Amino acid sequence: MSEQELPPWLKEQISRFNQLQQNLQAILIQKQQIEIEIAEIDRALEEIKKAGEEDTIYKAAGTILIKTKRDAIIKELEEKKELNNTRVTVLTKQENRVKESLKEAQSKLDEMLRSMSRGSVRAE
Repeated sequence: MSEQELPPWLKEQISRFNQLQQNLQAILIQKQQIEIEIAEIDRALEEIKKAGEEDTIYKAAGTILIKTKRDAIIKELEEKKELNNTRVTVLTKQENRVKESLKEAQSKLDEMLRSMSRGSVRAE
C-alpha cells in the first residue's frame, strides 16, 4: 500500500508521530547545548577560584574583554549555572512527556495498522 492509498486518518496519525519525533529531537539538542554550557561554566569557575583575590580577571563582552572583580564574576557565573540547571530540569520534563506521547502514538499506529491488515478499517 503506497502512501497515497493510506486513509486520511492514518496519514494524520503518521504526521502526528513524525511531529512528536521532531519535537523530541529539538528538545534533546537544546538540552545538550545547555549541558555543554554548564560544563564550560564549571571549568571557568574552577579556574577563577584558583586565581588569587588580587589577580586581574577579564570577562568577554562581545568582541572586547572587560576587567571585572573576581567575586562579581563568580556570582554571575553561579547564577547563570543555576538558571541553566533549571532549564535542563524543564527540558527533561518536556522530554519525558514527549517520549510518553510517542509511545502512545506508536501504539495507536500499530493498532490502526493491525486493523487495516485484518480488513476491519475504521476511522478514529
